[in-house]
Amino acid sequence: MYLGALEMDILFGDVRSLKEKRSLVRPILTELRRYGVSAAETGEQDRYRRTLLGVAVASSGVDHVHEVLDQCERHVAGRPELQLLAVRRRIFGPED
Repeated sequence: MYLGALEMDILFGDVRSLKEKRSLVRPILTELRRYGVSAAETGEQDRYRRTLLGVAVASSGVDHVHEVLDQCERHVAGRPELQLLAVRRRIFGPED
């Protein structure tokens, strides 16, 4: 079994409140979950224009883990209302 984790550091454009930020984060998380992953806001909850999103996926094949995480990263990076500042990826395998 392989586990993949992705942490994305995101900067939003013209956001002036936490309520407005949540209205942008919620649909992103919903869309990410369509890839069969667990997704959540994992940091920067109290800052208007920043967020950390975490994604996790488990699979019996490491290639599948990479493929799903790539799809998730491309999906977020392609959104015009945000800038993807940094991405951290970790893969855990049977030997870990």
